[in-house]
Amino acid sequence: MKICMVVPDADVKGGIASVVNGYRSFDFGEQYQITYVESYRNGSKLQKLLKALNGYRLFLKELKQDKPDIVHVHSSFGPSFYRKIPFIYISSWRKIPVINHIHGAEFDIFYEKASPRKKRLIAKVYHKCQMLIALSDEWKDHLKQIVPEKNICIIENYCRIPEMIEIEKKKQVLFLGEIGKRKGCFDIPAICEKAFEAEGAVPVILAGDGDTDQVKELLKKKEFGKSVQFPGWIRGDVKDRFLRESAIFLFPSYHEGMPMAVLEAMAYGMAIVTTRVGGIPKLIEHEVSGFLHEPGDVEGMADSLARLLSDEEKRKKMGMAARQKAVQCYSMERHVEKLLKLYDIVFDQGRN
Repeated sequence: MKICMVVPDADVKGGIASVVNGYRSFDFGEQYQITYVESYRNGSKLQKLLKALNGYRLFLKELKQDKPDIVHVHSSFGPSFYRKIPFIYISSWRKIPVINHIHGAEFDIFYEKASPRKKRLIAKVYHKCQMLIALSDEWKDHLKQIVPEKNICIIENYCRIPEMIEIEKKKQVLFLGEIGKRKGCFDIPAICEKAFEAEGAVPVILAGDGDTDQVKELLKKKEFGKSVQFPGWIRGDVKDRFLRESAIFLFPSYHEGMPMAVLEAMAYGMAIVTTRVGGIPKLIEHEVSGFLHEPGDVEGMADSLARLLSDEEKRKKMGMAARQKAVQCYSMERHVEKLLKLYDIVFDQGRN
């Protein structure tokens, strides 16, 4: 079976690239031939436009030389949605089934608050796809507003699970991801300040890029502000080191699908303080593998953080519970198994 995936460049930051980069290095077996067409890159608007245009060119070349059985599009909301329209329409014209793997996190802005004209466009595009992949039950419920339930399949994200992790971790707080309002980063200074009032300050690592200057400005007024590190967007050994050594993962996000950052923290045995958004409640059991709060609940998250800082045994116990959940439910192998079953279903539908 020949699968053509429409994906971002391997160096792009964010969850979609993280998911796809795992596919690139995975052995799908002799039964499945996967090719990748890149349609997005980091850089200026011109560089992004040229990348998209080259992606369309390579896609047409792929269809002409070795027509795929399935086109697997990875998309989000906003510009990503519009970039993928030509791939979906061309596939539809060539009668190639399309799987649209939707990674977006702000459905309310994208669809529920959209104009009637935009809603019609979204519905038209999504109806040209044989199947939509949702990352959680919540996102399936959102997408049911647009397409029939039978055309939606839930496949959660996965995490790379290290064979060995450190049991004795630093009393250190870690955040990974885009630094900005959507991820709750503007709440982090207040959360930490309130937590540290009771237990004293500990190192805080805010790893990512985005609105770092605004967060730094908020930290200027905090006594612990100078001890917060901003290592930028991290990968490879640096990322592995921070995940291994940090005891607590703080992720106060306002909108999510199925965040790779939380899955990674689980795999490395970290106790997690986060929010009840997107697929996170399916990942984290409150008071067992972490603490769940409503977005913006600074007091609640500060209290949970303080509890973890004061109780080493609780940190270890929650971290091990999170890791066990990751191993049992969110391995790469389980994820690919679900994906390949979906390929078989869509392939059979396309033949009938």
